[in-house]
Amino acid sequence: MSWKTALYNYVHAKNQAELEGSAGPLEAYVSDSAYVRKQDIKVRKLLNSYRERDARLLRGETKLRLQGIKESPYGIIADIQLHRSHYYEIGSIEHLEERIEKERVIIENRGTGWLVQSAEPLQSEKSRLEHGSQSFHLPEGASFLPTRPVSPSVPYIHPSIRQPGGQESVSRKIIYNRPKAVQYAETWWQTPNPRYEYFEVDCTNYVSQCLFAGGAPMDYTGKRDSGWWFSGKKGRQELWSYSWAVANSLHHYLERPHAHSLTGTVVNDPRELQLGDTISYDWDGDGRFQHNTFVTGKDANGMPLVNAHTYNSRNRYWAYKDSPAWSERTKYVFIHVADEM
Repeated sequence: MSWKTALYNYVHAKNQAELEGSAGPLEAYVSDSAYVRKQDIKVRKLLNSYRERDARLLRGETKLRLQGIKESPYGIIADIQLHRSHYYEIGSIEHLEERIEKERVIIENRGTGWLVQSAEPLQSEKSRLEHGSQSFHLPEGASFLPTRPVSPSVPYIHPSIRQPGGQESVSRKIIYNRPKAVQYAETWWQTPNPRYEYFEVDCTNYVSQCLFAGGAPMDYTGKRDSGWWFSGKKGRQELWSYSWAVANSLHHYLERPHAHSLTGTVVNDPRELQLGDTISYDWDGDGRFQHNTFVTGKDANGMPLVNAHTYNSRNRYWAYKDSPAWSERTKYVFIHVADEM
């Protein structure tokens, strides 16, 4: 048996484990018992999340893509991407949820054949991007108001926002186009839009792009710590506000009213959300939000289904209880985006 066959067997067993709600199928193909135990916890959480919704998992499909191979004295280190598709049923209505998972898999030659030793995720749903956690090259409080496009990644900015001197001038109400925002979310859930910067922790950048695609006007201050805006790069300078790309900052920006710019209203029940709204996640319950998602659909129970980046997902159930980041302390805030701005 080749190392590739061992890898394919592992992926098939991983898929089967989710259907059964037990890591048993992985035991024959993975030598690390600690990893198998972690997977057992994960698949049981997934099964419980379906049961809580009165949903029945019908089948799962996984497409494997090799992204990098490195030989080691003990075997092969493979970076892989898995496109996971879960088909489930609520009542008589069938739903499809998709996810992109990236893993680093260690495959060892044990003399009698190849076997997966262990695997680790290459992304996390718990944001590490905070103020000052990256080298931004633009001092906080400084401004940079370009007079012409500065990068191939610069998106179109509504003419009512980009005015000489960076001042806002809006002559009419802007209607938030929810179908267009959702269409954007569906188009770019799996891969990044090359017109924008892509971040290692990309969830909030993606949500901001969706909001902007729906017509939400940028609050273009040119200052890192104010407004809500993006303007690409100039050399090594990244030109965007914290609220555009940092989960906690976008959450607090949406909660506050803004004249002629992006504004949201907190609602109490997730069923009150509409397509094109957002959800903020505080995994630790400490008041700092670490993840944002974008509502793209509703399930048969009227509950939101969301798209997200970093751990790229499509039509995922909003509660995320099967996520490694979720805990009993997790808090959510449901934000209804204003229809007029």
